[in-house]
Amino acid sequence: MTRTLYRSTALATALALMTGAASAQTLTMSSWVPPTHFLHTDFFVPFAEQIAEVTEGRVTVTILPAPLGGPAQHWELARTGVADITWGNFTYEPERFVSMWFAEFPNAGTDAEAQSVALWRTYEAHLADLPVFDGVEMLAVGLFGGGQLHHGSAPMLTPADIAGQKFRMGGPIQERLLTELGAVPVAAPATRAYEMLESGVIDGSLHTMESVVNFRLEEALTHHTIFPEGFYDAAFFVVMNSARWDSIAPADQAAIEAIAGEALSATWGRQFDAQNPAATEALTAAGHTISEASPELIGAVATIRDAMVADWVVAAREAGLADPESAMGFYMETYEAQAAE
Repeated sequence: MTRTLYRSTALATALALMTGAASAQTLTMSSWVPPTHFLHTDFFVPFAEQIAEVTEGRVTVTILPAPLGGPAQHWELARTGVADITWGNFTYEPERFVSMWFAEFPNAGTDAEAQSVALWRTYEAHLADLPVFDGVEMLAVGLFGGGQLHHGSAPMLTPADIAGQKFRMGGPIQERLLTELGAVPVAAPATRAYEMLESGVIDGSLHTMESVVNFRLEEALTHHTIFPEGFYDAAFFVVMNSARWDSIAPADQAAIEAIAGEALSATWGRQFDAQNPAATEALTAAGHTISEASPELIGAVATIRDAMVADWVVAAREAGLADPESAMGFYMETYEAQAAE
């Protein structure tokens, strides 16, 4: 081989290696639940593995060992590129995400997979073009199948039982429900519930059944009030920074889109649909009191819900959602159809 040919071959090889290195990307993900939580082990880790698989290793995801901020900061962490991928609860920034409140009202159902698919389709059909969602690529949305009311020392079956009791809650819908039922709402993320219960700051807390177990609150919350269609719900997101998304090759974007979106949203819901009944069974076996809310309490919640929906329609229109009634109607119709399958 001549020296010139050798040099040309070496240069071509080096350029090929450099091109391959440039096309391979490692995305960082910030997550705020512990690595033992089912969302980490059964949802985010498998999703990261899927991304590597469908892109043939060109795109990989590293889940950071500690979150880069509190739960309420995770949308902004992705939007500003501090982390490439984050997840979080729309409820923790309620003023920003007024358009999403319809999914969190009482009596919205307890089939998390059907809810999550319905929310994804509603996002695509009615919400995706709103400026509030600029700066991120939405990978999934989800709900958790109906939150319930939990107390540390007594059953909460009627409005009279709830009056004067202090409950941790996470957003304005929960706050209004508790306030109008006569309780004292205390705003804090679910991750702080244990310390607040231990210190006596609160008497009870709002969670899904699985959250009582997965946040290790079994000893502090022993009485559980069940609303058959959910006391409230919470809407979640999985997002990627837009600029980071745009840097991924189109073929790899397409591969990721095939496992994200509605498919990933449905997977989110299935996780909660498995976790909630398992938690109920475990709490029952542990001797906890699990009671259905009285007709009086269910009726009081329904009345509050009607007023909240009317107020939300006005607020959502002011926030830029052109037809809130259509968006909410589309969501509920889609949910009912999915839940019936």
